[in-house]
Amino acid sequence: MAGNGDMHAHEATYGSVIGMLKWGAVGCAIIAAFVIWLIA
Repeated sequence: MAGNGDMHAHEATYGSVIGMLKWGAVGCAIIAAFVIWLIA
């Protein structure tokens, strides 16, 4: 668990991870669409 004064660091890390997951999902969708376009 987070310490009393360490919540800001945890929130910043959480925000970074969520941002990477969002952009990673967008990137995977674009790559998948491109591969489907190549196959079709």
